[in-house]
Amino acid sequence: MTKRINLALQGGGAHGAFTWGVLDRLLEEEDIEIAAISGTSAGALNGAALKAGMVRGGRAGARASLDELWEQVGAVRDLRLEGWMQGLQPRAVSQALEFSPAFLLSDAMSRVMSPYAWGPLYRNPLEPIVEKFDFGKVCADDGPALFICATRVRNGKIRVFSGDGITSEAIMASACLPTIFRAVEIDDVETGRREAFWDGGYTGNPALFPLFDPALPADVLIVNINPLERADLPTTPQEIQNRINEISFNSSLLRELRAINFVQRLLDEGMVDDGRMKRVLVHMIADDALMNALSVATKLVPTPYTLARLKAAGRAAAGGFVARHKGDLNHRGTVDLEEMFG
Repeated sequence: MTKRINLALQGGGAHGAFTWGVLDRLLEEEDIEIAAISGTSAGALNGAALKAGMVRGGRAGARASLDELWEQVGAVRDLRLEGWMQGLQPRAVSQALEFSPAFLLSDAMSRVMSPYAWGPLYRNPLEPIVEKFDFGKVCADDGPALFICATRVRNGKIRVFSGDGITSEAIMASACLPTIFRAVEIDDVETGRREAFWDGGYTGNPALFPLFDPALPADVLIVNINPLERADLPTTPQEIQNRINEISFNSSLLRELRAINFVQRLLDEGMVDDGRMKRVLVHMIADDALMNALSVATKLVPTPYTLARLKAAGRAAAGGFVARHKGDLNHRGTVDLEEMFG
C-alpha cells in the first residue's frame, strides 16, 4: 500500500548535502510517495532539484537531478581544501576550516564589509547553479507540490512561493544570507510592489503551514540539519556564533511544532472536533551527533569531502528511519511533541 507523505526540508548551507542523502534513500522506497515539499535555502534547492528530476524521469530522474545539483555545489572552489582532509574526523575538518586563514579573513570581512561594497563586481555565486534548473518542470502541476520560503526585508514576514511564482530569483532569495549576499529583489504579487528578500530561515525553516492543506496527507517528515540541542556550552567566538546561528534558524520551526502540539492536545481533549482542524503526524530525520561536530565553517565551505560525508550520513539516517518507522507512516506521528515541549 502506498504511503503518501510531505517533506519539510531545512536550510543550512552545505549541510544540505545531508538532505541530499536522505532524499536519495527515500526515493528507493517505491511505496513512499512524496506529495508535497516545503523547503528553505538548501532545502529549496533540494526540493527544486527533486521535483524537476521527478517530472522528467521519475525516481531515477530525481536522484540524478540531486546528484547533479550537489556536484555543482562541490565544484565551487572558494576556500576549498583538498584531499589531505580525507582521513580526518568531521570535528577536525570543521576546526581546520574555522581556523584556516582564508576562512578567518572571509568571516572578518563579512562582519565589516557589506556585500553592496563590491559594486559591479558582485554576482550571487548561486546564480549559475540555480539558472540550470528547468523551471517548466519545477513549476509543473505534475509531481509533488513545491513551496519555497523567503523573508521580506521590509516587514520581516514570511513569503511562500509556489507554482509559477517559483523562479531562480525566488530560490536565491530563500538562500540569501544578508551578510554574504545582496538582497534579492522580486516583483511581489502579494504586496503589489517590488520587494527585497533575505533567507527564508529567519521566518520559516522550513514553513510547515503550507503542508496543512486538506488535500495533502497528514504526515510531515522534517529533515532537520540544524541541531536542536548542544550539550556543551559554547565558549569560543566561533562556537558562540555557530550556536546563535542554529538557535535563530530553528526558532520558526519550533514555533510551528509547538502550535501543532497545542492543536493535537485540543483534539485529544475533545475541545475541537476532528475535521475542523487537521491532525498532523510529525516525523523527523536528523543526525545531531554529526551536526554537533560541524559548524558554520562547514556550512559555508562546500568541500567535496564534507558533502560526501554528509550524503552518506543522510542515507544512513533515512535508512534507519525507514526500518523503524515505515509502518507508522499514515498511522501515527513518531516525534513526541509532548516530551519536546514538556
